[in-house]
Amino acid sequence: MAAEVISLGCRLNLSESEDLRALLAAERDLVVINSCAVTSEAVRQTRQAIRKARQARPDARLLVTGCAAEVERAALGAMPEVDGLIANHAKLDPRAWNVPAAAARGPSLAHTRAFVAVQNGCDHSCTFCVIPQGRGPSRSLPVAVVRREVEQHLAAGAREVVLTGVDLTSWGHDLPGEPRLGALVAAILAAFPQLTRLRLSSLDGIEIDPVLEELIGGEARVMPHLHLSLQHGDDLILKRMKRRHTRADAVALVARLKARRPDLAVGADLIAGFPTEDDAAHGANLSIAAELGIVHGHVFPYSQRPGTPAARMPQVPRQAIKARAAELRAAIAAQRDHWLRRLVGQPQEVLAERDGTGHAPNFARVRLPAGTKAGTIVRVTPTRIVEGLLE
Repeated sequence: MAAEVISLGCRLNLSESEDLRALLAAERDLVVINSCAVTSEAVRQTRQAIRKARQARPDARLLVTGCAAEVERAALGAMPEVDGLIANHAKLDPRAWNVPAAAARGPSLAHTRAFVAVQNGCDHSCTFCVIPQGRGPSRSLPVAVVRREVEQHLAAGAREVVLTGVDLTSWGHDLPGEPRLGALVAAILAAFPQLTRLRLSSLDGIEIDPVLEELIGGEARVMPHLHLSLQHGDDLILKRMKRRHTRADAVALVARLKARRPDLAVGADLIAGFPTEDDAAHGANLSIAAELGIVHGHVFPYSQRPGTPAARMPQVPRQAIKARAAELRAAIAAQRDHWLRRLVGQPQEVLAERDGTGHAPNFARVRLPAGTKAGTIVRVTPTRIVEGLLE
């Protein structure tokens, strides 16, 4: 059987997994787990994926890469199902897999949206996070390299490009002249007038430069979808997390952008039950969902990660964390339901995926008529909401 790549975790992993499929296309009887370690639950899912893959393919060679292969190296390496570990920093190097460099062919387009990883690693030290241990320091791809990759994806048929990274808004600080992310986005748009949909993955709002803010607020080809690495709505908790923004910073940013682009859909990553979080802090977390109008929420119950400063802080009881995460998800679900109802009857330009659904520019998911060809952009006027999807 052909090589199989199983991807867990973030959009960056998804992008890298597509590159791995192309790199390993000629390999046989190989399973690769591209793992995640952002929370203890992510590590549990990685271990579960390893066991499930071994059960499904008992005779295949099973290798693990990704963040958990760094952070949980000894534990994963000791699993009887695992044949070896590939260092996260080397996973796109053909030499790490003993395949010829020529095997690194063009992109394997598994989706009509192409994920382009322009940045990797992180130089920050948020007190809850182990990702710098798994990904290393921040590194940026030069503009010319990004342009080549975008060009390959467009030639392969991608209709939308998504720029991803561990800390995307730090792109450029390690390049000559220290360009900002706005300069990269502007360069891509200028180089490819045929690219009508450019989307950005999670952004650190405090690092959004003036050029990037201008493009998000006023460039039609940049999708009206802002996903913030927000983490919390309480200033004291943000300080203990060692984040660099305040609640007011996030509120002001969203207000400025929505004033210019009222159709902007806001997403955010939020952590429930961070150490020392009391009822008032949790209330601030709940209220920011409404204040920012968060409709695309990723809620993470706080997970105690070994070796991090937050692991040494006074912990919130596990049951309280679970309850607060559920309340936070419910608050965001209420915002999302209200938003979707306002979209009913409003025409949407939807990029069709292979599963019979697609995404509007604001990242609302839409069920498409049977027979809609993947990769086409179709105009749909939704008439109802069914199971959280417009149709």
